[in-house]
Amino acid sequence: MTPSQRVTIRPATAADADAVARIYNHYITDTIVTFEEEPVSATTMAERFVETEAAELPWLVAERDGAVLGYAHASKWKGRCAYRFTAEVTVYLDPAHGGQGLGSALYGALFPLLKARGFHSVLGGIALPNAASVALHEKFGMTQVAQLKEVGFKFGKWIDVGYWQGGLG
Repeated sequence: MTPSQRVTIRPATAADADAVARIYNHYITDTIVTFEEEPVSATTMAERFVETEAAELPWLVAERDGAVLGYAHASKWKGRCAYRFTAEVTVYLDPAHGGQGLGSALYGALFPLLKARGFHSVLGGIALPNAASVALHEKFGMTQVAQLKEVGFKFGKWIDVGYWQGGLG
């Protein structure tokens, strides 16, 4: 890998909001991967960064040559106190940069941060089918623990959601 091909994983900043919104909006408008149906603005995305940071959770971006190619973040699993050691994780990649190990690089940085912050368990919700996301989660030792039938409705069809769970040790 040449220096120009190296990827930097770093915390997201407000300056990343436009690029992150662009990546996410592709999944909103063109896929079943997220159940949001209206594109989000850079302002909305920047507000989400702030909410995540306020919850003391990480939001990371993968950057190469100044361009954001993907991101991953954690969110609270549920609001009840007893769930405080469990986080939901997610990763989104610029569709032009899938299959390059970016998802692995992002989760490879995200999971240790969560462990260092005292998290015990991670969950990933995956709209199905999504072979690439399943493979990524399973690469990190997560196993499918549930499949909810027809819980999402997008593009005129019902969509199942699977949940993968992993431990952080």
